[in-house]
Amino acid sequence: MTLAHVLAARRRIDPYIRRTPLIDSPWLSSLTGASVRLKLESLQVTNSFKVRGAINVAVALLERASGDAERSRPLVTASAGNHGLALAFAAERLGLRLVVFTPREAPRAKLDHIARHRADLRAVADTYEDAERLAKQFAAAERITYISPYSHPDVIAGAATIAIEILEDWPEVETMLVPVGGGGLVSGIGLAAKAISGRIEIVGVEAESSPAFHASLAAGRIVEVQVKPTIADGLAGNMDPETITFDYVRRYVDRVVLAPEQAIEDAVRSLAAEEHLIAEGAGATAVAALASGLCLKTHHVAVVVSGSNIDRAQLARLLAG
Repeated sequence: MTLAHVLAARRRIDPYIRRTPLIDSPWLSSLTGASVRLKLESLQVTNSFKVRGAINVAVALLERASGDAERSRPLVTASAGNHGLALAFAAERLGLRLVVFTPREAPRAKLDHIARHRADLRAVADTYEDAERLAKQFAAAERITYISPYSHPDVIAGAATIAIEILEDWPEVETMLVPVGGGGLVSGIGLAAKAISGRIEIVGVEAESSPAFHASLAAGRIVEVQVKPTIADGLAGNMDPETITFDYVRRYVDRVVLAPEQAIEDAVRSLAAEEHLIAEGAGATAVAALASGLCLKTHHVAVVVSGSNIDRAQLARLLAG
């Protein structure tokens, strides 16, 4: 995959998405002594960055479809919530059918909206890994297309468009901090940023409770880790052993750091209190790392706030805490 694929993705998704703002963060700038800006994918359509990849993969599939029979066949995906919601939005807009497997305990803020977009929601899995296995089995049995939330070139290319927007709005940026779950977002941002400017430092941030990339990079191969409970549910889970993102991360990401659970909770609270912004746990993870002093080496830092689909009860608990 090259920058040309990212630029093609940008043309495909432009009619469907928002160009999200890159705003100054007085709180983080004061805290760190750097110039910090927040890329607010929390304000994106479906309230997460995932819609970029979802629209791109759906439109690209339609471009390649050979006839009405192929267009009428459903797609299937697995999701912790945001990708399923984004692909449900894309399928509804483009007239496609979609089956979404999720953990049964995924946030209602995500599950309810998946169903609202008329997808066939199957919230039956114990964990994200189980949802992924069920979705793949279903796709094989029905002979239909499985769309990975992260390990798909068109999904990655869609996410990569964020880097282009950041660099257009702020050519002086030196570091981009990016949340890491399955690695699709940081792979795309790393690929695009390095293609445009090799000087950009890309830092991936995982939840300490789900350190799949951190452990795998240390081992030099994909390894399975124990996944503990975390409010960053969108980042939790082991990666697909066949994922293409591991090699992209090794090639384009300079460092992967771990954000402690308490720091993620504090970041959600502080974004609300200091910046009047709502973020889910996964969306605030890169902010948590920066606020904890884990990754500051440069002066111009862009932080991706990747989503805001948080259940009201959880948000109320965090704010009260």
